Amino acid sequence: MDEDARRLAQKIDHTVVRPDATVEDIVALCTEAVQYGFAAVIVNSSHVARARDLLAGTPVKVGTVVGFPFGASTTAVKIFEAMEAMKNGAEELDVVMNIGMVKSGQFDVVEIDMKNVIVMTPKKVHKIILETGYLTTDEITRVCGIAGRSGAAFVKTSTGYGPRGATVEDIRLMREAAGPACRVKASGGIRDLASVLALTEAGAERIGTSAGVAIMEEYRRTHGSS
Repeated sequence: MDEDARRLAQKIDHTVVRPDATVEDIVALCTEAVQYGFAAVIVNSSHVARARDLLAGTPVKVGTVVGFPFGASTTAVKIFEAMEAMKNGAEELDVVMNIGMVKSGQFDVVEIDMKNVIVMTPKKVHKIILETGYLTTDEITRVCGIAGRSGAAFVKTSTGYGPRGATVEDIRLMREAAGPACRVKASGGIRDLASVLALTEAGAERIGTSAGVAIMEEYRRTHGSS
């Protein structure tokens, strides 16, 4: 794999969070992640320990989702879920913020929710999922600021189960609003190389997709990479 292909792969979180994902799906996910050199796998929490064992001794990180996909769990439940995932080997936590509280204008509640999950799972990479398809421009801006103040490493566009996925406009807005210490992850509906390139050009530093293999193979075909 050439250096450009390696850099592309390192932007991708290879993801399977379908409710019907089988053990065989997780084995395949982890095998592909090692083969292509993806940054991380993202799985539902019941698969974290298995992914940890499958990826032991490799540079691929294990990630999971918290409060997925609605963000409507209480803070205590999110904390327990995040701590359990950490105990089982998760290194990266993609946490759905409380979307309903954002839409209610309860930004203090949203901030407390984020800060408590982050504080209780120290030394992990936290990515706060906004579900931008539900939000106004002002809400996106305010939540990105909260995530940055709360110590999140990333703000992330979508769960893949909301009204729409990532857009270039979302990424540009989030990149501007998040501040220098917080990066941006694009996810939701990203299935081809053109989308990845457009989103990374707009400012996304990580891409969440279940189509990582297809994207890398498209890169190889179009760029002659081995």
